[in-house]
Amino acid sequence: MDIKKVAVIGAGTMGNGIAHVFALNSYNVQLIDQDNLLLTNALSTIKKNLDRQLAKNIITEEQKNTTLKNITTKIGYEAIDYDTDFIIEAIYENKESKLFLFKGLEKIIKKESIFASNTSSISITELSRVCRPDRFIGMHFMNPVPVMKLVEIIRGYSTSEQTFNITKELAVSLNKEPVEVHDYPGFISNRILMPMINEAIFALYEGVATAKDIDTVMRLGMNHPMGPLTLADFIGLDVCLSIMEVLYNGFNDSKYRPCPLLKKMVAANKLGRKTGEGFFKYD
Repeated sequence: MDIKKVAVIGAGTMGNGIAHVFALNSYNVQLIDQDNLLLTNALSTIKKNLDRQLAKNIITEEQKNTTLKNITTKIGYEAIDYDTDFIIEAIYENKESKLFLFKGLEKIIKKESIFASNTSSISITELSRVCRPDRFIGMHFMNPVPVMKLVEIIRGYSTSEQTFNITKELAVSLNKEPVEVHDYPGFISNRILMPMINEAIFALYEGVATAKDIDTVMRLGMNHPMGPLTLADFIGLDVCLSIMEVLYNGFNDSKYRPCPLLKKMVAANKLGRKTGEGFFKYD
């Protein structure tokens, strides 16, 4: 199957990053959201990120202009083109919302199309139950998408070999490094990363050290580019909590129990960078 026309549904941080890399690699991209302001902000973010790549001589002025021309914005998933070949969902991390979206898409998209979810933890098998399970797959990009090379390719229970191969080749065409993962809670990246972040929050909660010192230990002692609490703020504490709950419920194992401090901060809307305050404060 020759992928020519792509749709990215969800214009937030992950969605605009995914649209960026597809458009940069010569795909025609429909960037879709329910909110026109989000679409406007997404295009502004893509332009800023392209300017950053241009300043570093990663791309040319011509590539920047062509990339922006390759992106069309649309309001509402119903506006998607019937003949779209590959649809990537990148809406917020809520299973019921994703199921509602895929159920709706199933009725308006050609049967040959492949559906993919950028979910960071929700079961691909469960999401595929309302649409085409053989042509459904997980395609989990890392943040920031234009920079990070890894893409987890997650097989659902019924994902066909053809769907997997097409998606893997697609990732390679985006200059990404695809890794095959089977469908278990958290996949690989978040099954390992989130418990580490959660344990760092427990260390803060128990008064073992300050947030700054916990991060310093992991940066200088483990050579991590940023500390786990700074990373949690970057990801969003609401997202971290959602993933920990998927792990806790999926495995029924107390080692995945979300820290009470994490729950408390989410309840207080202290979500990290996007709200200006999490474990640290931001301008």
